[in-house]
Amino acid sequence: MAAVSGRPIDVHTWSTPNGWKIPIMLEECGLPYRIVPVDIAKNEQFAPDFLAISPNNKIPAIVDPDGPGGQPISVFESGAILQYLGRKTGQFYPDDERARVLVDQWLFWQVAGFGPMLGQTHHFKIYAPEKVPYAIERFTAEAKRLYGVLERRLEGRTYLADAYSIADIATVTWAKLNFKQGVEINTLPNVARWLETVLARPAVQRGLAAI
Repeated sequence: MAAVSGRPIDVHTWSTPNGWKIPIMLEECGLPYRIVPVDIAKNEQFAPDFLAISPNNKIPAIVDPDGPGGQPISVFESGAILQYLGRKTGQFYPDDERARVLVDQWLFWQVAGFGPMLGQTHHFKIYAPEKVPYAIERFTAEAKRLYGVLERRLEGRTYLADAYSIADIATVTWAKLNFKQGVEINTLPNVARWLETVLARPAVQRGLAAI
């Protein structure tokens, strides 16, 4: 964690693709934080104290003691947290409206499609107690389609938007697990290059190791 002044932000999270996003963003922004583990294997996401800040019983969620007007604020949903931190710091989330719309499109692509569909792929391929061929084939096919969208987007581009942004932070935590998703990353040279570039960032490495 970067050594900067200010009260730490509490990050209620666990070691999952969604859970990694927020420590990465905080490391990139140089904001102090502390991890509050929420062990989803033990159903700690249903504890009343956690539900008070994340009513959908999903990680991650944050409590920022220095929120708007100097008052504490809690935020749940990884996309909303990334946007909040981007606005708070002025980093990785542009002020220019056209640039911001570009980032938002790819952020919402991730939170509404890339993440949920890959999560279903993980579940049915690896974790489901019963193997359901139809579900495996359906979600594996959708994973491959979404990776194709990502591959085309990254043609001739270093990052998803015009510069490194919260869209890349949101997406990389899922893409790094491509080996679980039935996707051959060596057939996606643009994705492979982007993945290597983003994962090489020191703040990304620190954020992934924080949980």
